[in-house]
Amino acid sequence: MSYRKLAVFCTTILSLVFFSCNSSFEEIGGIEKDRSDSPERPPLEKATLMNISYGSHPLQKYDIYLPFNRNAEKTKVIILVHGGGWIEGDKESMTPFIELIKEHHPDHAIVNMNYVLAEIGPSFVPAFPNQFQDIGRVINQIIEAKSEYQILPQFGMIGTSAGAHLSLMYDFVYDTEDQVKFVVDIVGPTDFTDPFYTEDPNFNLALSVFVDESQYPQGTNYAEAVSPVYNVRSSSSPVALFYGDEDPLVPLSNGIVLDEVLTDFGIEHNLTVYQGGHGDDWSTDDLEDIQEQINQFIDLHLPVN
Repeated sequence: MSYRKLAVFCTTILSLVFFSCNSSFEEIGGIEKDRSDSPERPPLEKATLMNISYGSHPLQKYDIYLPFNRNAEKTKVIILVHGGGWIEGDKESMTPFIELIKEHHPDHAIVNMNYVLAEIGPSFVPAFPNQFQDIGRVINQIIEAKSEYQILPQFGMIGTSAGAHLSLMYDFVYDTEDQVKFVVDIVGPTDFTDPFYTEDPNFNLALSVFVDESQYPQGTNYAEAVSPVYNVRSSSSPVALFYGDEDPLVPLSNGIVLDEVLTDFGIEHNLTVYQGGHGDDWSTDDLEDIQEQINQFIDLHLPVN
């Protein structure tokens, strides 16, 4: 396995896992404030706010889609995290998920986030733990703005490929207050000690350029430190796992081992294996199945009461 094989996880699943999207988003200026002194306050209109900054880096931005008739007692939030091998990709690729959620879960708010991509070379920017922490920055900012947005700060996460890895790591390691209620993991890397990775002679070099060693204790096993399977705990959230049985980028063994560890910890989860690779060749029936399973997972673990 070359460095590129570790670094660049395909994002073609995003255009195939869900239906094509031709609709445009209507941005509505301003967000109505809660007028608790008004007994007849009209329902809040839906609002779309684009490219909200959550840090000083140009990539630290998110979009938020706020539903009609939202309020701070019921409107929960689904966060989307794109793939791209930690070095590329953009929140725009998650558009099909936005349309899916709007259609089937119209009372949820949606956050579609970018994170600071890793860079190799003179302007070295490591991925880990910075990208895990970017998710936390988004969540913290949304919580601070909960009255303005009129949302209830409970979250579900849907990630694809590298974005699934980041989502799992955030929930398993950084979500100490149980704000995340579920994670959907679509072909996410989970175990960098898998021979699929470690038997490549370039693996250690590739891992070293992704990890900011200054943010981990001396002597840390970095492959384990950034692998979700080594960070599951009894309070981890439910997980829906989806993998291909012939994936050339993320081996099925990564899904199987996470399934086993979650079972050992008694974490509610399910593993679905489709025939094919990294999602680009999954059948129409399989794509419909993953949509239905995600809808059920949202209803079960992030219901709007």
